[in-house]
Amino acid sequence: MKKIAVLTSGGDAPGMNAAIRAVVRYGLDMGMEVMGVERGLQGLIDDLFVPMNMRSVSDIIHRGGTILKTARCPEFKTQEGQQKAIENLRARGVEGLIVIGGDGSFMGAKAMTDKGFPSIGIPGTIDNDLAYTDYTLGFDTACNTILDAINKIRDTMSSHERVSIIEVMGRNCGDLALYTGLCGGAEVIIVPEHKLTIDQIVKTLGGGMEHGKTSGIIVLAEGAGHADELKAELSARTEMVVKSTRLGHVQRGGSPSCRDRYLGTCFGVHAVKLLKQGIGNRIVGIKNHKFYDMDIVEGCAMKKHFDNELYETALIVGK
Repeated sequence: MKKIAVLTSGGDAPGMNAAIRAVVRYGLDMGMEVMGVERGLQGLIDDLFVPMNMRSVSDIIHRGGTILKTARCPEFKTQEGQQKAIENLRARGVEGLIVIGGDGSFMGAKAMTDKGFPSIGIPGTIDNDLAYTDYTLGFDTACNTILDAINKIRDTMSSHERVSIIEVMGRNCGDLALYTGLCGGAEVIIVPEHKLTIDQIVKTLGGGMEHGKTSGIIVLAEGAGHADELKAELSARTEMVVKSTRLGHVQRGGSPSCRDRYLGTCFGVHAVKLLKQGIGNRIVGIKNHKFYDMDIVEGCAMKKHFDNELYETALIVGK
């Protein structure tokens, strides 16, 4: 291939800019032209292409978000939307596409390949909810952001002898809550994979109080409940002073960590290598510290396995 394009789609994640930078600079080094597509899959339909050069991606590796912007695109689910996207790509002379996003974005990449336009997916989502790869782009940074918040909230909870419920992202996957709860010393971790009852939560907190604890941290994944609702239940069932914090979109922002810059760079390079060979319908990932790729359909069909052993460890050491 002599000309490729790159876009970011779905929710933004720290490290996306590192991936864009790698795609552009490695692609240019391979003798290819590189186009950026603004506003994700919607940009393909709206013909929002911008030529990219070495200077286009200067000073972005440390920036959160995505310089190419991102957007949801229901229209791309239609045959008409997909065909319009391919027409725009071919009119620009583009021969291959790199899509940085989650499983929904990957289905867009698959649709393009099915219509004869080679596309590659790079996993960009803070939830770490893709089973085929050990880590997704943005997960590590989001964990560090959450952990910083937990540390600060714990300071004031200890000072005032209160319990704080911290609601984090993770609609279908509890990895953010699990890893940050473990590393933040949370007494209780509630995830979609293990929805604790109010009796179990009260018992755990009460056990800590019996051993001299005067404050506590509960990390709650959004897919397992809501902080305000749990606060009301605990306040009604116990004499503890309970506070709640919903971290929200602060988890998606911020300068990417060293690991996410590393992942973004290596994911981007691997994707360009595939397109250079004319290979599409693949998603890149990392498994056992090795970068690899696999079929989009097979990768997205894999079931995410929650680390139950790590979860049990977190509960034991958090007592």
